Amino acid sequence: MEAAAEAEPCPELPAHRALSVAELDRELDSRSELVRFVRGSLQLPPKIDDKEFDIPQVDTPPTLESILNETDDEEESFVLEDPFLLSVDNTDTHSYDTSSVASSDSGDRAHLRRKKKLPDSLSLHGSVTRLSLLKGISAQVVSAADKVDAGLPTAIAASNLIAVGTSHGLALVFDQNQALRLCLGSTAVGAQYGAISALSINNDCSRLLCGFAKGQITMWDLASGKLLRSITDAHPPGTAILHIKFTDDPTLAICNDSGGSVFELAFKRVMGVRTCESRCLFSGSKGEVCCIEPLHAKVELRDHPITQYSLLAMASLTKILVIGLRPSLKVWMTFPYGRMDPSSVPLLAWHFVAVQSSVNPMLAFCRGDVVHFLLVKRDDTGAIHVTKQKQLHLHYDLINFTWINSRTAVLLDSLEKLHIIDRQTQEELETVEMAEVQLVYNSSHFKSLATGGNVSEALALVGEKACYQSISSCGGQIFYLGTKSVHVLTLRSWRERVDHLLKQECLMDALALAWSFYEGKAKAVVGLSGDTSKRKAVIADRMVEILLHYADRALRKCPDQGKIQVMEQHFQEVVPAIVDYCLLLQRTDLLFNQIYDKMSENSVAKGIFLECLEPYILSDKLMGITAQVMKDLLLHFQDKNRLENLEACIVHMDITSLDIQQVVLLCWENHLYDAMIYVYNSGMNDFISPMEKLFRVIAPPLNAGKSLTDEQVVMGNKLLVYISCCLAGRAYPLGDIPEDLVPLVKNQIFEFLVRLHSAEGSAEEELYPYVRTLLHFDTREFLNVLALTFEDFKNDKQAVEYQQRIVDILLKVMVENSDFTPSQVGCLFTFLARQLAKPNNTLFVNRTLFDQVLEFLCSPEDDSRHSERQQVLLELLQAGGVVQFEESRLIQMAEKAEFYQICEFMYERQLRYDRIIGCYLRDPLRKEEVFSYIHNILSMPGYSAEEKQLVWQKALEHIEELLLLSPCKAADLAAIHFSEQVESIIATLKDQFLLFQFLRSLLDPREGINQDLLHLAPCVTEQFIELLCQYSPDQVLETLKVLECCRLEETIQITQKHQLHEASSYLLEKKGDVHGAFLVMLEWLQSRLLMLTQAEAGSAELPLLENIEDTLMKTIDLCQRNSHSLDQQQREALWFPLLEAMMSPQKLSGSSQCRYSEPLKSLTMQVLNSMAAFIALPAILQRILQDPVYGKGKLGEIQGLVLGMLETFNYEQTLLETTTSLLNHDLHWSLCNLRASVTRGLTPKQDYCCICLQQYKRRQEAADEIIVFSCGHLYHSLCLLSKECGTVTKGLMRWMCYKCNSSNKAAKLSESFSELKKGSGASLAQASCEALDPQQLQAFDQLCRLNRGASRLALLTELSRGHGSEMPFSMSHGDTATSSVFQNENFQLHLAPPPLAED
Repeated sequence: MEAAAEAEPCPELPAHRALSVAELDRELDSRSELVRFVRGSLQLPPKIDDKEFDIPQVDTPPTLESILNETDDEEESFVLEDPFLLSVDNTDTHSYDTSSVASSDSGDRAHLRRKKKLPDSLSLHGSVTRLSLLKGISAQVVSAADKVDAGLPTAIAASNLIAVGTSHGLALVFDQNQALRLCLGSTAVGAQYGAISALSINNDCSRLLCGFAKGQITMWDLASGKLLRSITDAHPPGTAILHIKFTDDPTLAICNDSGGSVFELAFKRVMGVRTCESRCLFSGSKGEVCCIEPLHAKVELRDHPITQYSLLAMASLTKILVIGLRPSLKVWMTFPYGRMDPSSVPLLAWHFVAVQSSVNPMLAFCRGDVVHFLLVKRDDTGAIHVTKQKQLHLHYDLINFTWINSRTAVLLDSLEKLHIIDRQTQEELETVEMAEVQLVYNSSHFKSLATGGNVSEALALVGEKACYQSISSCGGQIFYLGTKSVHVLTLRSWRERVDHLLKQECLMDALALAWSFYEGKAKAVVGLSGDTSKRKAVIADRMVEILLHYADRALRKCPDQGKIQVMEQHFQEVVPAIVDYCLLLQRTDLLFNQIYDKMSENSVAKGIFLECLEPYILSDKLMGITAQVMKDLLLHFQDKNRLENLEACIVHMDITSLDIQQVVLLCWENHLYDAMIYVYNSGMNDFISPMEKLFRVIAPPLNAGKSLTDEQVVMGNKLLVYISCCLAGRAYPLGDIPEDLVPLVKNQIFEFLVRLHSAEGSAEEELYPYVRTLLHFDTREFLNVLALTFEDFKNDKQAVEYQQRIVDILLKVMVENSDFTPSQVGCLFTFLARQLAKPNNTLFVNRTLFDQVLEFLCSPEDDSRHSERQQVLLELLQAGGVVQFEESRLIQMAEKAEFYQICEFMYERQLRYDRIIGCYLRDPLRKEEVFSYIHNILSMPGYSAEEKQLVWQKALEHIEELLLLSPCKAADLAAIHFSEQVESIIATLKDQFLLFQFLRSLLDPREGINQDLLHLAPCVTEQFIELLCQYSPDQVLETLKVLECCRLEETIQITQKHQLHEASSYLLEKKGDVHGAFLVMLEWLQSRLLMLTQAEAGSAELPLLENIEDTLMKTIDLCQRNSHSLDQQQREALWFPLLEAMMSPQKLSGSSQCRYSEPLKSLTMQVLNSMAAFIALPAILQRILQDPVYGKGKLGEIQGLVLGMLETFNYEQTLLETTTSLLNHDLHWSLCNLRASVTRGLTPKQDYCCICLQQYKRRQEAADEIIVFSCGHLYHSLCLLSKECGTVTKGLMRWMCYKCNSSNKAAKLSESFSELKKGSGASLAQASCEALDPQQLQAFDQLCRLNRGASRLALLTELSRGHGSEMPFSMSHGDTATSSVFQNENFQLHLAPPPLAED
C-alpha cells in the first residue's frame, strides 16, 4: 500500500500571467511571501497549557506593545510586509561589469594583514537594512529559562511561525505577534536527549522536526502540539544531529550527524501507523559532511522542471556535492575547495534567480573568503548542467551566507559583522555590527560533547565558528538567535531609506539616494511596484517634497547676522543642489514658482539662485525661463558687473519675453556686441541694424586715416565674423539661421554691403562706403569672407550676378584709389587670381588691370616696402595669376626690381634650375640657403641628368663666391659633389687666407667632413700645415694630433722652419726620435732660462716664469712617457741634461739673481721628484756632487735639494709599508670570513622537496640523496637530475638550485657549486672548487657590506685616482661608471686618534 502524505497537498494557485524577464526577478520573492502569509494566517493553533508554565491568564495573547509598553522607531514585528511592496525595480540580473568587493587574500586569517576595507557606502545607498530586536520573543525566551528551566537558546527555525530550541530540550513556538503559541517537549526529555541541536519547519508550517545533541529526532504537529514521531535509529548512535531539513516533499527530510554522514528520512503512514525509513546518502568515512542544504522552490515555482529532482547540496571538509534524490539517487556535480583555511566554515545557500531570460536555481557556496556561485540548469534531455558564475572575493572570513532576496545576500564574517552585498555588481551596500546580538554558536554539537566528543579534529575545528542553527531566513527576513535575544534583519523600503537619511539631517544624501531610485540604479530596492513611469512619478513626488523642505530649512537656518560671505557659503551649499534636482526632474514650474518665490525672500539666496542658472543656460539645458526670472537675472549680473557672464547667458536665452529695446540699450552701453546682435537677430529678425550701428563707430576713423582703438578693432572683427556667418547661413554667435530665412538674409547682407551711400552719409562721402570701410579695416580677412561666400554660391544666374557685381565694386574702389597699400592691392588681385583659376569660373576681369598691378608692384622708383611688394606678387603668382602675365616680361621686371623670389618661381616653372643659383647669391636675405639648394638638386631624385649637370657647372663657376659666403659649407659641398675637382679649385684660389679656410674646413676632421670622400695628394696636406703655421700657429699641435695622414719628414721641416718647437718635438717623438724631440724642448727651455737671467727686474719676469714652468712640465711629460721603453743610459741622457739645465742658472752668483732663485729651486725639486722614479738615488747624488761647483765644498747650496729627496724617500717607504700591511690584513680578514661562510651549516626552509613537493624522507630509491643548498631550498637528487640541474665535472657531481637557477638563467653550470648533505646524517660533504657558486658570492658580498663596508684596498685605489690636483671627491655624481666609494651612502670614515709617542 502506498504511503499517504503526511501533510495536505498545496492548494493550486490561480493561473498567473507570463512574466517578462525584467519582472521575473522582482516577482519571485513577493509572490512567495503572499502565499506563505495567507497560509500561515489561516491556521489557528490551540491554546497552550498555562498551568504547566505558570503563565497568568490574559484576555489576548501578549503583543509587542504590551510586552515593551513603549514605542521604538526601529522596532517591528517579524510579520511580513505588504508583499506587493516587496517587488523591487527592474535590475539587470546578468550584469557583471563592476569589480569585486575586495581581492582574494586566501590563507591568511590575520585580519590586520588583509587588504584595506572599502569605504563605507552609507552615503551612497543609505541604510539598506533594519536590525530589530524582537523584544516579545526575547523576553519570553529569557523568562522560560528562569521559570521552567528551559535552558539557553540553541537553535532557531523561522517560517510563518518561529521555533526556538533550548539547551534543556524544549522547543518554543511563537506566532507572528511574538506570542508564545506552543512549548514542545519537556525538561525530562531534554535530560535524556540533550539539547536541541537543529530545527526545521515544513512548507505549510504544519510540522516541526527537532534534532538533539544525543542523536534523537522528534516530529511535532504544530497545529495540535502533539508529538507525532520520536526517531532514535535513523543514524548511528553516539553522534549529534548537526542539521535536519525538510525538503519540498513533506514526506522527505534530510539529516546530518556529527559523524559526517547524511541520511534521508522518509515519513510514511501505513494502516494508521507512522513510520520513518532511513537511508544513508553519504557516509562520514568517505569525508565528513558538515553542511547540507536542500533546494526549496517557492509556491509559484513548484512546477519548475528542476524541482522533480529534489536537489540536495552537501558540503564536506574538502568539497561540495550536488545530488538528486528523485527519481533515483544521482550525483550531479562535485566541486573541490582548493587551498583554504582548515578552520573556516563551509557554507551553502540556494536561491532562484533570473539569469539570461530564464529563472533557475543558483547555489552559493563558500569556505573562507571566496564565494562561488553555481547556476544549475536542466536541458531538454533531462540532464542537469552546472555553470560557474563570477566569484566574489572578500577581505574577511565568512561564517554565514544568507540570501535575503534573489539580488541581495547578507554575509556574516568571523568578527560578527554583517555585510549586505549586491550579487550582480558585487558591491557592498552596508555593514552592520552584530556584537549586541551575542550570537549562539553550535560548537558543542560539532564536537559532540553530549556523546563523549567522539568526532574528528577537523570537524571540531570547523565547529569553533559554526552558527548554522542560529540563523534562519524566511520571506525576506533573517532571524538571528542570541544567547538572550532574537533579532530580525529586514530590508528597508525605498521610502524608509530616504526618510532615515532625512531624520539624520542628511538631505543631500537623501536626494542622491532618491535620484538613484528614480534612475533605476539603486540596489536592494523594496517597495516600488508598477511600471517604470508609475515608479518614477511616485519617487518624483517624494523628491519634490524633500526639495521644498530643503528650501525652507535653508532659509530657516540661514545665519541672520555675520559677514555676507558666511551667508553666501551657506546658500552655495544648498541652492545649487535644489536647482540641479529640479532640472533633473524637469520641474521648471516648481523651480521658477514655488522655490524661486521662497528664495526671493533672501537677497543672498536669490543671487546664488540666479548664478546657479548660468551653467544650465550656457549648456542649453534651460531654455524656457519666466520673464520675471530673466529680468532679475539680467539685473543681477549687471549689478555684479559680470558683463561677460551676462552676454554669454543672453545669447543662449529665448529673449522674446523681454523688453528688447531695453536689452539692446544695456548691451550697447556695456559693449556687449554679441548679445546685441543676437537680440536684433532672434528678437526682431533684424540683420541689418547691428551692422549699421557698428559701421557708424569704425568708419569715421578709418576714412580719416586714424588708427583704431582696441575697442574699435574688436568691433570690426566681430563685424567681419557676423557678415561671414550671415552669408554662410549660420546664426551669430552660435546656431543656425532658420532655413526659410537664409536666402533672405544673404540678399539683405549683400544689398547692404554694395550700397552706393550710407543712410546718414554726407555729400562728400565716397562711393560704396561699407565695402571701402571693410577693405581699409582688414583687406585680407574681408576678401577671405567673400571667398568663403563664393564657395557656397550655387551657379544660378543671381549668384553669378552678385559675384561679378562685388568684384567690379572691389576693383573700382581699390584700383582707382591711391589710399591702399601695395599689400592691400596685391591681396585683391590674389583673391581675383584664385577665383579666375577655378575650373567653373564665371568672373570677368580685364587683363590690363593685372599689367597695371605688375607695374605698380615692380616700380623701381619706389624702394619702400620692397619685401612686402615681392611677397604680394609671389602670392598672386602662386594663386594662379601667372597665367595673366607674359613670362619673359615678368622675369625682366622682377630682375629689374630685384624680386629674386619671383625670378626663382619663374625659373622653376621653366626648369632652369642653374639660374636659380644666381638668384640665391644675389638675394642678401637668402644667400645661406644656396648650399642646401645645390645639394638637394644634385642628390635628390626627380631631376634629369642634364639639369643636374647644368647646376653642377654653375656651382663650380661660383665656387669662390660660395667660399667667401661660408668656407665650411662650401668645403662640405666640395667634398660630396666636387671631390675630383678639389685640387683644381685649390689651384684657382688666389686669396691665401681663403685657401687656408677652405683647406682647414676640408682636412681638419674636427670640422665633421668625411675624409673617406677625399683622395688628395700629400702635398695638399703639407700646404694646409704651411698655411696653418702662418695664420694660426697656436692650433698647429692640436691639428697635427687629429690629422690622419701626413708625411713626417716634410711636416717636421715646415714646423722647424716656423720655429714651432712643441709641434716639432711632437712629430719627432711620433717618428721615434725621442732624443731629438727632447733636445728641441731642452733648447726651447734653455732659451727661456737665458732670457730670464738676462732680463732686468720688472713685470716681465712673472709671465716668463710661467712660460718656463709650462715648458718644463711638457719636457718632464715627454721624459716620463718614454722612460719606460729606454735603458738606464738612455734615461740618464734625458734626465741629467734637464737637471743640469735647471740648476745652471742657480750657479750664477750675485745678488741680482736672488729674485728668481726660489721659483727655480721649486722647479728643480719637481725635476728631481719626477726623475727619482726612473734614475737611482745614488746616481742622482753622485751626479750632483761631481759637479765642479759643488765639488769645491759648497754643499750648503744643495742642502735643500738633498734633504727634499731624502724626505720624499722616507714618505714613499712609509707609504709602501702601510699599504702592504693593509693589503695583508684585508686578505687575512677576507679569507677568514670566506672560510667561515663556506663551512657554515645549512638550514632548509622547508621539510619537503621543492620539485616533487614530497617529504624529504620519502626517497624513491636507496641511492636517492637529499641535496640542501645555501639558499635554503631542499631537493631529492633524482628530482634535480630530472630537471637537468646536475653535471659531472672532473669526476665530481655538481648541483645547482632549480628554483634559483630558473630565475637567474645567466648562471653557468660550470660555475655552480653546492654543498651536499646526506639523508643519513653524514657530515657535510665538500669538494674543492676553483670558484664559488653565485649564491655563495652573493652571501659573501652581503657579509662584507654588513661588517666592513668598502675595503681599505678599494679606498686606496680610489685615492690613487686623484692624480695631481684632482681630488676624488670632485667626481661627478651622475657618472655611474666612475662612481666613487666616497659617494656611497653607506660609506663611513672611521677616524682614530694618533698613537701617543713614548719618551
